[in-house]
Amino acid sequence: MEFANKEYLFLLVLIIPYLVWYLMYRKKSEPTMRMSDTFAYRFAPRSWKVRLMPLQLLLRLAVFVLLVLVLARPQTQNSWKNKTMEGIDIMLAMDVSTSMLAEDLKPNRMEAAKQVAADFIIGRPDDNIGLSIFAGEAFTQCPMTTDHASLLNLLHNVRTDIAQRGLIEDGTAIGMGLANAVSRLKDSKAKSKVVILLTDGSNNRGDLSPMTAAEIAKSFGIRVYTIGVGTNKVAPYPMSVAGGIQYVNIPVEIDTKTLSEIASATDGDFYRATNNQELRQIYKEIDKLEKSKLNVKQFSKRYEAYQPYAIAAALLLLLEMLLRITVFRKLP
Repeated sequence: MEFANKEYLFLLVLIIPYLVWYLMYRKKSEPTMRMSDTFAYRFAPRSWKVRLMPLQLLLRLAVFVLLVLVLARPQTQNSWKNKTMEGIDIMLAMDVSTSMLAEDLKPNRMEAAKQVAADFIIGRPDDNIGLSIFAGEAFTQCPMTTDHASLLNLLHNVRTDIAQRGLIEDGTAIGMGLANAVSRLKDSKAKSKVVILLTDGSNNRGDLSPMTAAEIAKSFGIRVYTIGVGTNKVAPYPMSVAGGIQYVNIPVEIDTKTLSEIASATDGDFYRATNNQELRQIYKEIDKLEKSKLNVKQFSKRYEAYQPYAIAAALLLLLEMLLRITVFRKLP
């Protein structure tokens, strides 16, 4: 609520001198009766009328406050916003090969990548985001959507052992993974189209080379951010053996040169993540670089809201006058 004539609110300070006058001088004008001794009345109970005498003062003050509020012209307003958004369409291309089970990131590369990607999705509620997964072959886990609850559910359902169980051919087909993501973005009308490609290896599968896929992405105006995930040199990898799990060190072979060239060719950036913290920071950096631009138009219409205050003031004034000539009537 706003007041059109705020200066009238300063009249409320007049309550202070009125209270001073009432307490200091008002009682002197009250009729009195002289008695030789008031001892007999010292412990006499006060009647309910006497107890309610301050009610007159409170009613007058309330009427005064309400009249000042009426003079200040309280107003309410209806407002709404038109939000025009420059849309950003994003495809997450995620490596799900068996090497993503390595535990140099905790609990392993796959689970760490899924968690960070989920946080990224939650932080961008207005964007169209989809998910593509790849190992030796690639397919779309979720097409671009603003239904992020469904997207997150499909992301969490990506099994870390999907290639190990033979549900998808093992290997690392970076070119196919990127091409699959590009195929989902090529017809997009968004002003900004982005692929975030995460892998822990080098291209060793697929019929399409990574650089060919990068050139296709560039032709459609798609920017590619590439992330190489995994520690340096070797990483602990869980091997299933009879009766349990045995850890072996596997070499970390990330084709940083190709990933860097893909990013450079499409005006993107290449990042290297050797631990969970670095991976989270990379997604934060990408989040800052790819922000939706909002053009907001605000409209408002004001309405006069003095009527309730005026009605309340009239009713309280009427009540005070009625009490003064009836219940609190003074004899001459």
